[in-house]
Order: sequence, then C-alpha cells, then structure tokens
Amino acid sequence: MVITNGFTYIAFLMFLAGGLLALEKYTKWKVFNVIPPLVWIYVLNMVFCTMGLYNSDGVSAAYGVLKNNLLYAMIFVMLLRCDFRKLAKLGGRMIAIFLGCSLTLAIGFLIGYPLFMGALGGGEKTWAAVAALYASWVGGSANMAAMMEALPVDSGAYSCALALDTVCYSVWIALLLFAVRYASKWNKAVKADTSKLDAVAAAANAEVEKDKKKKATSGDWIFLIGLSLLVSALSQMVGGAMATGLDNIGLSMFDTGTCTTVFVTILGLICALSPLGKLPAVEELSNIYLYAVVSLLASTASLTDLVSAPMWVVYGAFILVIHVVLMFVLSKVFHWDLCMVSTASLANIGGSASAPIVATAYDASFAGIGVLMGVLGAAIGNFCGLGMGGLLQIFL
Repeated sequence: MVITNGFTYIAFLMFLAGGLLALEKYTKWKVFNVIPPLVWIYVLNMVFCTMGLYNSDGVSAAYGVLKNNLLYAMIFVMLLRCDFRKLAKLGGRMIAIFLGCSLTLAIGFLIGYPLFMGALGGGEKTWAAVAALYASWVGGSANMAAMMEALPVDSGAYSCALALDTVCYSVWIALLLFAVRYASKWNKAVKADTSKLDAVAAAANAEVEKDKKKKATSGDWIFLIGLSLLVSALSQMVGGAMATGLDNIGLSMFDTGTCTTVFVTILGLICALSPLGKLPAVEELSNIYLYAVVSLLASTASLTDLVSAPMWVVYGAFILVIHVVLMFVLSKVFHWDLCMVSTASLANIGGSASAPIVATAYDASFAGIGVLMGVLGAAIGNFCGLGMGGLLQIFL
C-alpha cells in the first residue's frame, strides 16, 4: 500500500499525531511516561516509511511544500515565549547554573565526539545530527527540529540522535529524581548557598501564573497562524538574500538554511519583547507546529538507519558522566545546591515541560524556576546548535 495523494498524506500524519496525543490524555497508559507521544510519532512514521507507505511523487511534493514553511513558522512562534524581561526574574545565580549545565554538556559533546565518531557512522554523516542533538539538550525538541534545515542533517543520523535523546532523557530524569534523597550530602559537600532561593521561586511562579490566566479566542488563533506563516515566507526570502550576499563576499559556508534560521530566531526574540509576545495560544500553536514538523521529518527516515543507535546511547551516557563531574566541580567553586543543578540540567536536556518535575520534587514552589529555565534554553538553543556544528567540523 502506498499513499499517492499529497492531501491524504498530510491528513494521515496529523491524524496519527493527534491520535497518539489523545491516547496519552484519555487512557493514561504508563507507556507514555516512559516513551512520550512525540517519540511514538517519529518511530511509527519511520515504520511506515520503511514499509514504503510514503513512497510516491504526490507525497514528495507535499513534503517539499510544507516542511520548511512550517519549520520556520514553528521557530518564530516558539520564540515568542522567550521574553528576556521575564527571564530576568530568575536572577543571575539561576541563569549561571543553567548556562553552567549548557557548557558542561558542550564539553562532553566535544570530548566524546572524536572518540565515538567512527562508531556513530563517520564524521561527514553525523556531525550535523550531533549538533542538532546539542541544540535539543540546551532548549528542547523544537530546537532539534530547527537544526534540520539550518545544518545538513542526515535523516538516518537524526533518527539515531533521537533514539539517544529518548533513552538518555528517560534514564536521566529517573536518576535526578532518585538523587533527591541525597541532596543534603551534595549540599554539604559543596557548601551550598540557598539563602535567596525562595525569593527567586516566588518571582518565577508569578510570571508563570500570568501566562496561565490568558484565554485564547478564535481571533487570536487565526491571527497567530497567519502571522507565523507570513513570517516564515518573509524569513525565507530574507535568508536567501542574506546567503547570496554572504556568498558574494566569500562566506559561502553560511547557506540559505543557516541564514534563514538565524534571521527568524532573532526576529522571534525581538517580537517576544513586543505585545506579540503576550498573545495567548503561543505555546499551544508551537506544539502543533512541532508535531507536524516532526511527523514530516520522520516520514522520510528509515528504520534501517537505527542499526548504529546503541553506540549513540553509549555516547550520550559518556556526555552525561562528563556533565555530572564538571557540574560537581562548578558547584564546589560557586556553592550551587543540588535542587537547582538538577532543575537546570533537566531544563537543558528535557525543556520547560520537564524541568518542573524535578524542581517540585524538592519543593512545589520551585516549579516556576524550572519553566523559566526551559524557556531560556529555547531562546538560545538554535545559536548553541549552530555553534556546536561549527566546532564539530574541526574533527572532520
């Protein structure tokens, strides 16, 4: 069986994504606690791709029309949440802990890549996927998807990176929750300073509560969809012109995808400071775009590419070991407590939806800190991914 009609292809992708999300919401199956719906969406579409369900000209045409257009719309909407004035509520200490986690993860990526490069499938095939993974481990899945166009990411390597992300995230959140009982030993060893933690938590929770009170109307949805699609079209025009101009002065390494991603990221961060950043339904629409983009990307990936996935998971475990060791050293120097280190670590690796899980394991009032740390990661994730891509090419 092969889907030959482009509209049928899109309808099937969206129904599959929606069906899985509905199963999670209404059945409460525990399997979704271990493997989230986003991963099921990717894996099932890979299965259908391997079976040849999407192997037709109509499907290829629909994919070509939608993928980039929705991707840049997603990046723009996602970044509308990233108002740096709200992030200031975290305070310098919390931001430093978050960036410390980002830095130590980056060191793990860079130390491990030349050691594992051959086992992962070779440098030329994998460097961009590893950079995309780092973008995800700073900001979240949307940043990882954004790198698909900004960098020459191989679809097979991307599948393996997603497998790494899923396995390591599941194990990591379990370990962080297990570590809660040992917080006093960590804090004693590093002489942790928690004197201002409650004040930061109160300020962060106040910002999060403001956003929860907003109710989106149909007009808000239509305006936001129209705005994001128009921004996507404009960004691709500007990105193409930027790439041409840079190529004319000898900077051909900045291709159209990279230029467009940088432009739409900067535009999104600027607009987040304007009244556009206060529009309701921003988080919901960015998630819808994310599920659509991930479905499209997965529909071009084959399961045969996952043969090397076990070594990718070993690489991920290596990165996390380096991360823990270095974060302990930094905590000794700056007296960071385990609660905030764990929250920042999961905000990097899991995003704003996951970080509050660990934060509230220590104290329910710390949830807002986790959310804002995740938002900070989303704001800088694309830039971190591009930077990591440039560094990884040194090893080729």
